[in-house]
Amino acid sequence: MTPHTSDPRDQHHDEGFPAQQQDQPGLTDETRPTPDHGEDSYRGHGRLAGRRALITGGDSGIGRAAAIAFAREGADVAIVHMPEEQEDADATLDQIRDAGREGLGLSGDLRDEQFAEDAVHRTREAFGGLDVLVLNAGYQHDVDGFASLKTENMRRVFDTNLVGMLVTARAAYPHLEPGSSIIVTASIQAYNPSPGLIDYAMTKAAQVAFVKALAEEAGERGIRVNAVAPGPIWTPLIPGTGWDASKLESFGKDTPLGRAGQPAELAGAYVYLASDESSYTSGTVLAVTGGKPL
Repeated sequence: MTPHTSDPRDQHHDEGFPAQQQDQPGLTDETRPTPDHGEDSYRGHGRLAGRRALITGGDSGIGRAAAIAFAREGADVAIVHMPEEQEDADATLDQIRDAGREGLGLSGDLRDEQFAEDAVHRTREAFGGLDVLVLNAGYQHDVDGFASLKTENMRRVFDTNLVGMLVTARAAYPHLEPGSSIIVTASIQAYNPSPGLIDYAMTKAAQVAFVKALAEEAGERGIRVNAVAPGPIWTPLIPGTGWDASKLESFGKDTPLGRAGQPAELAGAYVYLASDESSYTSGTVLAVTGGKPL
């Protein structure tokens, strides 16, 4: 290897993860090892200077990584988070403000239609507009056989991943201007669904359909719509899924790179899709999966 390259197989945590359980929404301080969101590594280059972004689920995990990157690239950033995630949200907002940008925290549940709409309106009022919408909030849980799928859990998955996403996007869409970008956090589960995540995988496949359909309509207004499809990424969502010790120990090891990814490793994908560098990219799903094919 040259002095400027590193082996992606061991660039981040490349071992198994210890047994642990959390209730969702999971918390960063209770996640071991602590996920890397790019706090010490991401360097901005002004690619989003003057942009105004709203990130749902922006308090931790992939959402926090995107928020940090966006701010360091010059964007003002609002984040939506659950009330139970206030500590994580505060830490993310500190990172945004330390980058010299405006940060806005919006506490509530996107399953509440009024809150989802208000989050968009409050962002526009605070920042004077909205240019980038990242629809990232999500919920998943382990299903121990299809017959054991509980209706209340299924409804939470559908209402969070689909209804909350649709209502938020619908509220933002009429006021987006040419050059704006909508980015959805889909998943490799949309293409390679696991039986234990059957309802979650269904919502991720639906999100891909949403991206492709809306991109056709939005393109006529100069608005781009894309998705990022993460593979196995170490976030508080994982210990909150309900997996046993063996599942956590092997998490991410079935990828060609042999390890799980860190949130920081997705930040560049979101920056690319939000920036003018992707001006001819719309209706696409960008895989960040450690080499697993979609």
